[in-house]
Amino acid sequence: MIKNKCVFLDRDGVINKDFVDYAYTLEKFFILDGVPEAFELLKQNGFILVVITNQSGIAKGIYTQKDMQLCHDFLQKETGNLIDHIYFSPYHPDYSESLTRKPGSLMFEKAIAKFDIDVGRSWMIGDKKRDLEPAIKLGINTIQVDGNDDQIADYVSSDLLNAAKYILLQQ
Repeated sequence: MIKNKCVFLDRDGVINKDFVDYAYTLEKFFILDGVPEAFELLKQNGFILVVITNQSGIAKGIYTQKDMQLCHDFLQKETGNLIDHIYFSPYHPDYSESLTRKPGSLMFEKAIAKFDIDVGRSWMIGDKKRDLEPAIKLGINTIQVDGNDDQIADYVSSDLLNAAKYILLQQ
């Protein structure tokens, strides 16, 4: 039986504009150019889309899970409900430890089991080293967008749409 191929996606800095003080209200939740098109391309080519995001502002008491969920609902609506699942880790090491928080791999492992994912045919797109480390550990191909952090990815792309086009060329 053939397993599924997946594109794992970090949220802040890949899908939406990243802010030092977090993107947790709709007034500050700006979906980046090309994201809906990238999702459509990937879905049309048989990829499952899974968001894997650290949301430490919840542990810090800056925003609530409800605030985050409003942003996720908006994201789904604006991108045609193409995301198959959003995994989030509300923890921060200064407040609460968790294996789910990237660079831990538990959110990835949950998705791999739930969606019967073939890691060798799958990709992780992130903007930071900690997004990519768990994917590398699990044998998932990696793409880094923006490249401002340590570059450890298999490929570096300017944005999500170009990353999606690169993935399709690799099939």
